[in-house]
Amino acid sequence: QVQLLESGGGLVQAGGSLSLSCAASGSTLTNPAMAWFRQAPGKERDFVTAISERGDYTYYADSVKGRFTISRDNAENSVTVYLQMNSLEPQDTAVYYCVAGPWISENPGDYNYWGQGTQVTVSS
Repeated sequence: QVQLLESGGGLVQAGGSLSLSCAASGSTLTNPAMAWFRQAPGKERDFVTAISERGDYTYYADSVKGRFTISRDNAENSVTVYLQMNSLEPQDTAVYYCVAGPWISENPGDYNYWGQGTQVTVSS
């Protein structure tokens, strides 16, 4: 079982920055691919960005490319993944979910483990 715990959400003005963190741990953790999804009120859950097991490959949704950066630190029995969000826009407002799975994918169904989510609100 893998546990994911996000932190760092909050309220920021448009044009500002926020940094999210996700601490992943568990007895079955073996450096999974990690990603962030987000879900705005009344909308479907959308892919944001993903990073490969060793952090050597990243992939971004077009809507966040050039503004968001994903990174990770791999330790022996834990992983921490970060999401640096710059130039935030009101349409970035959503609950952000950290996920872990066997490979990088835009499909939420490909990820086995989900965090509880953290709220990001961008005011105009």
